[in-house]
Amino acid sequence: MSRDKFPPGVAKELGAYVYRLIDPRNGETFYVGKGRNNRVFEHINAKIKTDDPGDKLKRIRDIRTKGFDVAHIIHRHGMDDKTAFEVEAALIDAYPGLTNAVSGGGSNAFGSMHADEIVSRYEAVVAKIEHRAILINVNHTLAETSPYEATRYSWKINPSRADRAEIVLAVCRGMIVAVFIAEEWLPATSENFPGRESQADRYGFLGREAPDDLLKAYVGKCIPGKYRKKGAANPIKYTYR
Repeated sequence: MSRDKFPPGVAKELGAYVYRLIDPRNGETFYVGKGRNNRVFEHINAKIKTDDPGDKLKRIRDIRTKGFDVAHIIHRHGMDDKTAFEVEAALIDAYPGLTNAVSGGGSNAFGSMHADEIVSRYEAVVAKIEHRAILINVNHTLAETSPYEATRYSWKINPSRADRAEIVLAVCRGMIVAVFIAEEWLPATSENFPGRESQADRYGFLGREAPDDLLKAYVGKCIPGKYRKKGAANPIKYTYR
């Protein structure tokens, strides 16, 4: 019988922990998370009430439909929350292709990278952001598609706040790699973005690459330190209120 919770005494002793969900059919880690108490089991205990669940829940449903149980691995426990953030971020970097919706805390600027990338980032000029800008971390999607496609879809964002932005900065490993002008923010549906799967409560934008003067001002420069703090898991940051 598959376990779906810890005994009360065990849960109390764990403290903050980092866990992995594994597909028993191929041994593949498909999700990394952090939590306390019975957080690790909340994914299999969630009731899927939509025809379009996220990739994680689709994977869980497929595993169970085939008669298997998700394997739950507690990778490290007995930590405080800050340490758990760091361990989670490192594991997310170590397991490509995860179904996590966002990257781990701090992985946008402090995650794994080639030694040459480290040198480039720390020797780069810090961007002086003089526009109302939205910074979007595209670290986990840029390798799969164009900078524009990686940046424009799909995000948990306040569209009225996003409409006030003058520019959108695509950020990878703390470096600005592209600049766009968002002309319209729309719900992330396949109707608004043909060829993309609909994502509930998320938005994307229609736009264009910024003019040359803005590209010269920002691309290839690193973002200011206040926008790349450790433990910040949200891929969206604003330079304005």
